[in-house]
Amino acid sequence: MPELNRRALLIGGAALPTATSLTPASANAPNNDEAFWREIAAEYDVTREIVQLENGNWGATPRPVQADYFEKLARVNRDTSYYSRRGMGRDLMAVRDRLAEALGVPSDEIAFTRNATEAMKTLIGGYNRLTPGDAVLYADLDYDSMQDCMKRMALRERAEVVRIALPEPATKASLIAAYAEAFARYPRLRLVLLTHVSHRTGLALPVREIAALAREKGIDVIVDAAHSWRQLDFSLPDLDCDFVGLNGHKWLAAPLGVGIVHIRKSALSKIDHDLATAPDGPDQIGERVHTGTLNAAAFLTVPAALAFEARIGLDRKSQRLRALRDRWVVRARSIAGVQVLTPDEPGLYGAITAFRIAGKTSMRDNGAIARQLLERHRIFTVARDGVERGACIRVTPNLFNTMAEMDLLAEALTELGV
Repeated sequence: MPELNRRALLIGGAALPTATSLTPASANAPNNDEAFWREIAAEYDVTREIVQLENGNWGATPRPVQADYFEKLARVNRDTSYYSRRGMGRDLMAVRDRLAEALGVPSDEIAFTRNATEAMKTLIGGYNRLTPGDAVLYADLDYDSMQDCMKRMALRERAEVVRIALPEPATKASLIAAYAEAFARYPRLRLVLLTHVSHRTGLALPVREIAALAREKGIDVIVDAAHSWRQLDFSLPDLDCDFVGLNGHKWLAAPLGVGIVHIRKSALSKIDHDLATAPDGPDQIGERVHTGTLNAAAFLTVPAALAFEARIGLDRKSQRLRALRDRWVVRARSIAGVQVLTPDEPGLYGAITAFRIAGKTSMRDNGAIARQLLERHRIFTVARDGVERGACIRVTPNLFNTMAEMDLLAEALTELGV
């Protein structure tokens, strides 16, 4: 494609506005008001070299959040221990309270981690209810590191590892049935890993319903919500689970290095204290994780990220992400040879969706497809492996993307079909 102002082209010939705050009129605009979303997109300083549709690694921070982060970072760097020993702890606890409010749980049920992986390692590695001969379960769409954690933990405790493949195509009913069947087949199941939104395909599990079935069988549930929190509109009581790991630097768009672990007080005894905590220390969630020094400035920026999101509204944000996804998926489903893996059933998807070209199931095949999209169309996506029926391409739009960019993807896919 010739070098030109691609971003201007994609919004109809006009350059993106440079406003740093929403006007009252646009703040009350309907969700399909593209002028409103251009104002939101203008808050992001993103690359203009490509159409960025690989936003699953981490989320770009909008300019107001980035500015707040630089301010917090400057203070931490300037005042160092004079701040850390005379007020930073108080400020961080205020951030924890604000996060707890957003999550819908008491403040003493969450603790800071550096990412969701660290939160999940805390939960899986610290789980202490396994005995030899028990079983643990995970699915093909779960995150690779979490699968490995389950296998390592099972090896340590001499437990059986059960892996299931989730149905493709999936429905809410078929997903619940898949777990129900596994729960019935393996009576010694003690722990199950549930990924709320898969990083591979974007499939969103009906976590609450599956967890309820597990509870009836005496099975504990650990939830990986790294991709679902602030991509979907929910709070932790909606999941009704004891153990959850979350990320703040994916869909909340906080700076890199923000993670959260949640443990219900009623289930605290099921997770061991961290090795780096004192044996006679208090029995609280903070004793279950010991990260060492955190990037305090990143956590101190969380209120700014929440404030930016509040200008949009979480429900409206989630709707927009789904609308961007639907824009290309509706067209892609009509293209011969293009298989959209993620279902359209409400509640089973958000922004992330994966597709596969018929017969192209290897990572080599899908790596080549991702390269073709980038080199021929300047559209950046990523190949994902680990799905039972074969590798795929993951597409992940964010709030700075436009409907025109989704149309460009759909047009590019016509060249890939058979």
